[in-house]
Amino acid sequence: MKTDDFDYELPLDLIAQSPLAKRSDSRLLHLNKETEEIKHLKFNDLIDLLNPGDSLVLNDTKVIPARIIGVKEETNALIELLLLKEEDDHWEALVKPAKRIKVGTTINFADKLKAICLEKKEEGLCLFKLVYEGILLEILEELGTMPLPPYIHEKLIDQSRYQTIYAKNSGSAAAPTAGLHFTKELIEALEKKGINIIYLTLHVGLGTFRPVVVDDVEKHQMHSEYYQLSEEAAKQINETKGRIIPVGTTTVRVLETVMNKFGEIKEDSGETDIFIYPGYKFKIVKSLITNFHLPKSTLIMLISALAGKELILSSYEEAVKEKYRFFSFGDSMFIQGE
Repeated sequence: MKTDDFDYELPLDLIAQSPLAKRSDSRLLHLNKETEEIKHLKFNDLIDLLNPGDSLVLNDTKVIPARIIGVKEETNALIELLLLKEEDDHWEALVKPAKRIKVGTTINFADKLKAICLEKKEEGLCLFKLVYEGILLEILEELGTMPLPPYIHEKLIDQSRYQTIYAKNSGSAAAPTAGLHFTKELIEALEKKGINIIYLTLHVGLGTFRPVVVDDVEKHQMHSEYYQLSEEAAKQINETKGRIIPVGTTTVRVLETVMNKFGEIKEDSGETDIFIYPGYKFKIVKSLITNFHLPKSTLIMLISALAGKELILSSYEEAVKEKYRFFSFGDSMFIQGE
């Protein structure tokens, strides 16, 4: 299976550069993967596609201002860190330019934070000891910026628009963007209809947005990400009478990780590096609410595993023809299974 098999043509002007004025005004491509029928809807129409007793499972991770720019102590050269995840009181970060950093290098951030390199890893990754006084998240709120994807060139005026409205547990280096379409009013309306809203956590890191650089899909190595599924969430999922519908590929990865580990949904936390691509046999997920994904990415591979590569690529071709907005601030897709 080749990475190029998951490529598609996308005009650059269809890459959304900013969020819509109202979250739920985004469009919704409804794909019935059993009948292969496509409908062009609005995201608010989701309420008509769900039934009482269905459960939506959402990722409540919160993006931290993880992109910080400092100066190398010896030379005053500018260095950018993208903090990815905490490992035993140290932080793994993506470094630009990585070639300027070696073990022992100290980077200063406005006299409020120091980062000392403890270990150099592959592909621009380093492990740092962070030295500071006070609360790290407060320092990052002051010094850092939201780590928007490189295909977004416009400045984000309202930083909260790169958070879901239900973001709670801080730790992500990127937003779980399928959830950006939900408003408080829509969630309340869904609950009123009898649809269960369930939360789990996966801190989005390099595993989700790292590009595939190998030709052979099976040789791609996923980076691990932390997840947590509470006892209450597991209970709600297990008591679901209708369909279990994850919101976002990160949520799919948590559910399938737990199912692969235990053969059932139960309370769990840890690291997952699950890589889902065509040929994978889903244990619990049959439907999915998701955004439109980058060509040749692990995310388009995941949804191709769920609905079939040919059907996904033909749906994307239809979305391009209909001028849907793509990627993080773009429109959405409901892949409906059984």
